[in-house]
Amino acid sequence: MVKFRKMLTEKEMIEQLRSDKISLPPLSFRFLESWLKEKGNRRFDALVEASWQGNIAKFAVECKALSTPKAFQEGINLLKSLTLPNDYRPMLFLPFLSENQLQELEREEISGIDLCGNGVVVVPGIFAVFRSGGKNRFPSSAPIKNIYRKNSSMVGRVFFVNPVFNAVQEVGSEINQRNMLVNRWDKRPMSLSTVSKALRTLEQDLIVERRGTIRLLQPEKLLEKLRESYATPNITERLRLKVSESSEKIRELLLKLSQTLDLPLVATGISSVGRYAVMQRGDVLSVYSPLLEKLLKQLPGNQTDRFPNLELIETEDETVYFDARQEGDFWWASPVQVYLELMTGDKRDRETAEQVKSFLLKGIEQTLQ
Repeated sequence: MVKFRKMLTEKEMIEQLRSDKISLPPLSFRFLESWLKEKGNRRFDALVEASWQGNIAKFAVECKALSTPKAFQEGINLLKSLTLPNDYRPMLFLPFLSENQLQELEREEISGIDLCGNGVVVVPGIFAVFRSGGKNRFPSSAPIKNIYRKNSSMVGRVFFVNPVFNAVQEVGSEINQRNMLVNRWDKRPMSLSTVSKALRTLEQDLIVERRGTIRLLQPEKLLEKLRESYATPNITERLRLKVSESSEKIRELLLKLSQTLDLPLVATGISSVGRYAVMQRGDVLSVYSPLLEKLLKQLPGNQTDRFPNLELIETEDETVYFDARQEGDFWWASPVQVYLELMTGDKRDRETAEQVKSFLLKGIEQTLQ
C-alpha cells in the first residue's frame, strides 16, 4: 500500500536536494550551494551535479511544488526560455513525474527528477538514465477530490454549451440555469466557491485557460476526463410499463404530465442517441424523473417486464438533467450525457459514442471560429 505524504513546499523540496535525499540510481547528486552563492544567479532554484563512475554533468534546476499538468508545462517553458550557465543543462524537479511526463521531458531534451524515485537524466556521451514506476506519494490536496465526477462535473460539462466565459459568475449562472433540478425541483444552486475550485483544477490540468476570459483549450481531453470519472446515477426505483399508445403519444402524455405536475423529466442518454448520432434503438423510451409516484398515478398502462415500451427511472442525480434540451415534443439528454452513457455500453454503443464525440467537438470548433 502506498503511503501518502503531505505536499512539500518548494523550499522543502530544495532542502531534500541539499541533504542528498534525492536519488536516481545509479546516479548520485550533489547540491552546488557555494556556486549558487558566488555567482548570485537566482533565476534557478538550484544548481546540482550528477555523477556516475567518474562522469559528471551539471544541471540548473527549476522546482515546482505541484505535479499538475499546468505546473509541469510551466516548468518546461521556463527552462526553455532562460539562458543557462555555461556547461549546465536544464532539469525539472517535481513531487511526482509520470511516465508520460518523463517521455515528454526526454523529447524536449530536459532532465527531470521527482520525490518518488522517478526520473530521466540524459547527457549524450556521458550517461542516460530513465526510471519510472515509482508511485505518487504526493497526490493533490485539492478541496474537491474529483471535479470530473458527479455534480462538480457540471463545471466541465458547461464548456460544451459555451466554450468561452467572461467571469466565474457567468460560469456559475450558466450551470444553474441549465440545471433542471435547480429550476424545477428543490435542489440548491451550485455555489460560486465550488465553481471557482473546479475551474482552478481545470486550469491546472490545462483544459481551460484564464487570461481575461475563461476559455476551453482541450475539449477532447475534457471529454476523456469526464469519461474516466463517470459514475452511473444513483437510482432509487426503476419501473417498466406497457402503454397502449404510440411512441409519439407517450412522449406527448409525459410532457403534459411534467408540466401539469411541475415534475422534471428527461429521456436517458441511451434514449436520446438519435438526436446526435445514427443508431437504431429499441421501442422502449427510458426516462429519468425525481419522483415516479406522481407519474404512475396519472399514466395509463400496466407494469410488466414483457415487451414494455416505457421505462421510468427515479433519480435525483443532477447531472442527468443538466443541459437537457427540449426538441420537438420532449426533453432529451445533453450530448455529453449521451456520450458518457454510451461509453459504458458494449462495442456498438462505444462506436456510436464516437459520432456523439464528433458532434460535440464540431460544435466547439464552430463556436470558436
